[in-house]
Amino acid sequence: MTETYFYEPLKGHGLPHDPFKAILTPRPIGWISTVDAEGRVNLAPYSFFAAIATFPPMVCFSSDGKKDTVSNAEATGEFVYNLATRDLAWAMNETCAPLPHGENEMIRAGLAAAPSRLVKPPRVAATPAAFECKVTQVIQLTGADGEKRDNWMVIGQVMGVHIDPAYLKDGRFDTVAARPIARCGYRGDYAEVSELFEMFRPTA
Repeated sequence: MTETYFYEPLKGHGLPHDPFKAILTPRPIGWISTVDAEGRVNLAPYSFFAAIATFPPMVCFSSDGKKDTVSNAEATGEFVYNLATRDLAWAMNETCAPLPHGENEMIRAGLAAAPSRLVKPPRVAATPAAFECKVTQVIQLTGADGEKRDNWMVIGQVMGVHIDPAYLKDGRFDTVAARPIARCGYRGDYAEVSELFEMFRPTA
């Protein structure tokens, strides 16, 4: 057996750059829109994002630090997930900017907003798909030592789904046509979904 490079994260990785996020790839981008208690819009991308249940459908995103998105989702009980695509990559990146609380990242990125049907936060009008979500839990994460960390996970139930009809083909969402992007390794690394392959679950 080949000897592996081993490290314990709390003791340091000993490499020029932390490989944790580079190994855990690709990660879908949770491009999350919220509003605060005064109705001011916030839009931010999160690279720790996942689908976690099928029925009812549920998604989650996590934040290092209790940023505006987490605070807004907790205060209002709502958020919208917007699919980040190659065509929207520049705009998505612009919404990473650390703007003062209350400033609208959609305006900064030149994005038009579209109204949601069941929740107050708007959608990114140009996205091929979006989920309207109701918050079910906001969890402060705890380390293996039992200590609470400044890491926060928001879980939401998908209450409504928007799909641009241009991306429906024979009744299926055309993932390749949508060209979703994913977060990869280091500071500026992203991937684009441009090809699919099929592999079906085996039967007994």
